[in-house]
Amino acid sequence: MRLGQIKWNGRATAAIFNHTSARPIPDYTLCELISRAEKEGAGLSELAEELSIPKPVRAEPLIPIQPREVWASDHSPLEESRPRIFFKGTARVCVGPGQAIGIRPDSRFTAPEPELAVVLGAKGRVVGYTLANDVSARDIEREHPHYLAQSKTFQASCALGPIMVTTDEIPDPFALTVFCTVTREGATIFEGEFSGARSPVARVVEFLMRANPVPAGSVLLTGAADMQDVALREGDEVSIRVDQIGELRNPAAILA
Repeated sequence: MRLGQIKWNGRATAAIFNHTSARPIPDYTLCELISRAEKEGAGLSELAEELSIPKPVRAEPLIPIQPREVWASDHSPLEESRPRIFFKGTARVCVGPGQAIGIRPDSRFTAPEPELAVVLGAKGRVVGYTLANDVSARDIEREHPHYLAQSKTFQASCALGPIMVTTDEIPDPFALTVFCTVTREGATIFEGEFSGARSPVARVVEFLMRANPVPAGSVLLTGAADMQDVALREGDEVSIRVDQIGELRNPAAILA
């Protein structure tokens, strides 16, 4: 099932999407819907169908979920004893489709990182997949390892969208192909395609949850693609696309 959020009756509301319209799920955000399904032991798709209104409306997707927490995993070889996991932030640092991603004013090399993201239910259960842009100030990170948090966590440093697809429709995240394009003043400055999940999802989630009860409605980014460095400039546009999920498109802007 294709789930996400739209603006309906003046607020962000969970919805079931088809390609041209959506059916709102009144009184719930997607995070709240996931939490209810987990508490009741109900299927997320079945609960969404039960609570949604029957008549579809035309609406553009908002950020599919305001995540309680956002975690990220760098691609690491399987022979390493632990996957590389770090805390990215909360909904405060996230934006949705069409919203500007941030360029740090103290960075000379803020770059996009196209990734597949998993949406988590209770106890680390994967309930769906969406797209993410793990925007990173790479020059700050390279300056000193202790600067990782500053390079990764700042305003508008994580874009999510356009919708979330439940796991029954994506049995193998490794089989997905991620396409990324960066345009500047109408010209393409980067174009590439990559495999979906960069690390075994179950392994990363298992380590994430060790002594760390990440709440339902959180998001885990599964690792950046091995793309060449692209230093973003104000006005650049980043497009991340997976055919089974959709396209996440964001302009870049220098933060105040």
